[in-house]
Amino acid sequence: MVTIVFSHPWHGSFNKAILDVICSTLDKQNKPYEVMDLYKDKFNPVFSEEELAVYNQGKALDPLITRYQNIIKNSDEIVFIFPNWWNTMPAILKGFFDKVLLKDFAFNYEGGFNALLSIEKTTVITTSEHPSPNFRFVIENCFIGDMLNPVGIKNATWLSCEGTSKGTDGQRGEFLQKVTDHISG
Repeated sequence: MVTIVFSHPWHGSFNKAILDVICSTLDKQNKPYEVMDLYKDKFNPVFSEEELAVYNQGKALDPLITRYQNIIKNSDEIVFIFPNWWNTMPAILKGFFDKVLLKDFAFNYEGGFNALLSIEKTTVITTSEHPSPNFRFVIENCFIGDMLNPVGIKNATWLSCEGTSKGTDGQRGEFLQKVTDHISG
């Protein structure tokens, strides 16, 4: 199953168009998928004192977190879609990592840091106004290298659409085709 983590609040955005293209492509392939729409689901990325009290035990108090973990457990592929804001991911997506990828679910410390997930194909799709090379270190080293790979979310491909709102419809169309081709392949 493919899990799609969608992190954009506006459903009129180009990010939503990307999500729609991916869902349409997967529907045509009869490939099962689940969308985690963090904003629509009203995911709370902020830890409460009560949540932090059980964090080191790998426990979650929010039933949405348990639901997300169950979806991820049944996935062999994951797609992240988000805008690049202030040179990084939206805060809601950072909170997703903090609160969902918990100890004894995504990793443990038995004899060192160990990945517990086994996601074999990962796609990271970002949009921005600035050139993609500006974000290469943050996405490839920090997001993929330091956040995904260590917990077993592997084989990531990064697709970046730059100049999203200032670009042309043709450029956006070409990017949507690139996404379609990648998801189909």
